[in-house]
Amino acid sequence: MKKPKGGKLGIKEERAATAGRTHPKKRLYRSRAHSNPLSDMRASDAPTTPADVDWAALYPAYFSSDEAAQGSSRARQPGEPTVRFVDVGCGFGGLLVRLSPLFPDTLILGMELRDKVALYVKERVLALRREHAGQYGNVACVRTNSQKYLPNFFRKGQLTKLFFLFPDPHFKVQNHRRRIISPQLLAEYAYLLAPGGRVYTATDVPELGTWMAARLDEHVLFRRLSEEEVAGDVAGGMLTSATEEGMKVARNEGQTFVAIYERIQPVEEAA
Repeated sequence: MKKPKGGKLGIKEERAATAGRTHPKKRLYRSRAHSNPLSDMRASDAPTTPADVDWAALYPAYFSSDEAAQGSSRARQPGEPTVRFVDVGCGFGGLLVRLSPLFPDTLILGMELRDKVALYVKERVLALRREHAGQYGNVACVRTNSQKYLPNFFRKGQLTKLFFLFPDPHFKVQNHRRRIISPQLLAEYAYLLAPGGRVYTATDVPELGTWMAARLDEHVLFRRLSEEEVAGDVAGGMLTSATEEGMKVARNEGQTFVAIYERIQPVEEAA
C-alpha cells in the first residue's frame, strides 16, 4: 500500500494494511462508548430467521468445506453444533477470549452494535486462530442490534448462557426503555434460554444494578442464584475481570455489582 505524503498512514489505511497479518490495534477501532439501540441498524442487516444465519462462515472449524460452500442456503442437520453462549454487547471481546479455552466444545457468539468494535473482535479472533492452531474456533462475533434481532438468530430454548456485562446505563428516565434488561426483553431471553440456562449481569453503576436485579426478580421465569451457587459457577467468577470495562473499574478501585439468574421451568411449561 502506498503511503501518503509524509509517510504516515491514516487510521483506515493502517487498519487495512494490518488486517489479517497481526493482532488488531485497538486504537484503530475506537468508537463512541454507546449507540442508540432503538435507531441503529436496519432490519435488512439481520437474518430473517435463525435458519438464514451462515454459521459455517462464523465457525468453519466445525463444518466441512462442502457445508461452508453452501452458506446460509444449507439446511440445518440434526445434531450439528449450535451456539449456546451469547455475550450481548461484547465490546472488544475480552470475555469471548477467556471463555473459549474453558468451554472448548461450546460455540460462543459475541454480538456488538458498534461496527468498528465488532470488526476489531472479528480481526482479534482470526489472529488468535492463526497463532494458536486448533484453538479459538468456537468463538465468533457479529455486528447486530441484539435488542431488536436476537430471536432472528436463535431458536426457542437454544441458549444456556446470556451475558450482559457493563451495559449502557441510560440514566435519563425517558431512556430507561433502551436498557438491555427490561420486562419486554426478559420475555425474549426466557424464550431463547433452555430451562436451567443462566443470565449474567454486571455493572459499576449501583442504580442500574438495582434496576436489573429488580426486573429479573419480578419475572416469574427467573430466580436469583444463591451465593453458594454463584461461587460454583466458572463463568460467573470472571465477570469482573474478563472484560476491558471490568478491568478498568478494578484499576480505578471501583465496585462492580454482579447478579446471576437461572431460567426456571414452571410446572405448566414442563407438562
